Formats: sequence, structure tokens, C-alpha cells
Amino acid sequence: MNSENIFQSIPDNIDEEIFETLAQSNNVKIERIISKGHQSPESGWYDETRNEWVIVLKGEAIIEYESGEQVKLVEGSFINIPAHTKHRVSWTKPDTETVWLAVHYSSAPGQ
Repeated sequence: MNSENIFQSIPDNIDEEIFETLAQSNNVKIERIISKGHQSPESGWYDETRNEWVIVLKGEAIIEYESGEQVKLVEGSFINIPAHTKHRVSWTKPDTETVWLAVHYSSAPGQ
């Protein structure tokens, strides 16, 4: 087994947000997300079927909920977004990468 580093293999040019699955099972998916000035489309809201726990490891971001509430995340900030809570990324730091770790998980077996 080899160890890896969450901050390695980040491309210099990030035209589109990068989503990479690091581990996955029936009940959980862990992914690395890399943003650089990216945001969700104005018309696009995430409406996940699983809960989503997210931490910003590097950079900064703002998560906006359909209600209009906004949460600013800086390095080390994390939030838990319950399933079917409509949300979007309204801003990420444009001059440096924002590296996220997202854990998508089910509350009940089989979900």
C-alpha cells in the first residue's frame, strides 16, 4: 500500500472544477474537489441524495443555500449539509486553488 498526498497532482491550469473519487463503498463516497475561481452555475443547485460533509483544506469558498443563507469557508472550516438541502458554490478564491474534501454518506443502510 502506498500513501498519497491530497495536495499532489494538482494541475497548473484548472479550466474546470476537478472532482476525484478517493474512496467509495455502498454507503460512503470520499472525494477531492479542486476549484480556482469556480462557482456553480446560477441555475444549478446541488440536491444530493446523501448527506455531505465538506472541509476546505486550502483556499476559501462560499456556500449558498436556496434560502439565501451564505456560509464562508476558510482553511479548516467544515460543514455538514443534510441530504436534499439545495446548495451551490457561489465563490471560490480566484488566485489560488481551493482544495476540498467531501464525504457523501447515507444515514440509513442501503441508501
